Amino acid sequence: MNHPRASRTTRATLTTAVLLTALTAVLVPTVRKDGCFADPIGLTLGYAASWALFAVAVVSLRKVPARAVVPLVLAGSAAVALTGLTAAPRTSTDSFRYAWDGRVQAAGISPYDHSPADPALTGLRDTWLFPEGPACTGRPDLVPVSAGVCTRINRPQVHTIYPPVAEGYFLLVHALSPDGVRHKALQAGGVAVSVGVTGVLLLILRRRRGDPRHAAYWAWCPAVAVEAVNNAHVDALAVLLSVAALGVVSRRRVAGGVLFGFAVAAKLLPAVLLPGALAGVRTWRRAAAVLLPTAATVGLLYLPYVLASRSSVLGYLGGYAEEEGYEDAGSHGRYALLRLVLPDDWALPAVAAVMLVVIVYAWRRGDPERPWSAALLVTGTAFLLMTPGYSWYALLLIALVALDGRWEWLGVAMAGAAVYIAGGSLGPDTGTVAYALAGAAAVGGWLLRRRRPTDLDATLRLHPEGRRATL
Repeated sequence: MNHPRASRTTRATLTTAVLLTALTAVLVPTVRKDGCFADPIGLTLGYAASWALFAVAVVSLRKVPARAVVPLVLAGSAAVALTGLTAAPRTSTDSFRYAWDGRVQAAGISPYDHSPADPALTGLRDTWLFPEGPACTGRPDLVPVSAGVCTRINRPQVHTIYPPVAEGYFLLVHALSPDGVRHKALQAGGVAVSVGVTGVLLLILRRRRGDPRHAAYWAWCPAVAVEAVNNAHVDALAVLLSVAALGVVSRRRVAGGVLFGFAVAAKLLPAVLLPGALAGVRTWRRAAAVLLPTAATVGLLYLPYVLASRSSVLGYLGGYAEEEGYEDAGSHGRYALLRLVLPDDWALPAVAAVMLVVIVYAWRRGDPERPWSAALLVTGTAFLLMTPGYSWYALLLIALVALDGRWEWLGVAMAGAAVYIAGGSLGPDTGTVAYALAGAAAVGGWLLRRRRPTDLDATLRLHPEGRRATL
């Protein structure tokens, strides 16, 4: 009697495993393709194929029996992450700054006191980060520093902007790395962190009786292989700390606040999660139990660098915001959707007004037992309003999708990748179109969920006493 069902579940497991194998097989040449400058359209097609296989694999996972889900998610997480090790960083040079900051700190120097181009640090240079002579000729990924000397580090004339937890991570990776390992050390750290995020997601979903299949939204996502591992963005560390904070904040507010402080001190962006952490909070005392430890932790983490530095520990942060167009709505494609309907000068006030409404809604209507749900709404809205051009920022949003299960928000991550890789080739309207489609997907998903209740909603309608017990 059970044999046909067993056969179906076995086929589902094998099918999903085959799809994961295909995903990794496509990711390897995509990661290895040096197309950011030479062939951005070809690289975009590789990304599109990877995302398509990812989507099919996640759908196939729904039919896999429960006992096989966690091992399959973890195995897929490791396989997808390892594809990022198959090439040097291809689409970002940020990890070279990380390596430099770690080296500077190991020499007993504050990373906030000198730019990489500062002659005072010439003794720390090597031919990997600072090629010389013919190696500098005709390379769009290298920046001139002086006569005959260039560097892989972007913006070598400005001071670092990374917060203290990120700087501590750079120093730790440098200290643990064998000589000559170069970019592989930070990429290996990216593998450990990204798989660690998968583990924390599965733990939270198990404790909160969520669906462990949702963890695959992070574990198998091509963006994790590209941004968290190949490009080794420190955003993955901030994601790990953020997910841990969201997992404990509803029941241990002070501990959650401390973890949020570590997350913010890793990449600042997790500050956008705090309204979600306060979902359903009705008293100032409970809010302070989260916010005060967060602020105190950030301050204490910055303090050693403040004491050790002669320059500002904020580094180039203000200049970076101006450079990326966040202070000028008419440049760099920021606020692209708002500028379709509003004058440029109105964009910033409109962002402030809309975000205030969304934050209040998340605070008043959010479920305190599911702070990630409100955090996803706030974070996703912020991305749609500000339309960032860097794809790795969306790593945080992908993790929120994995906690909450609203897959339609993944369109925002795809939009960021489209802008970053193909925007220069497809034209200035790429960001507008990509984020418009992502916004439409998010709204469409919301409408479908309102028309088609979840299984839990149906159960609570059939058993009202269950609703009282849950609430």
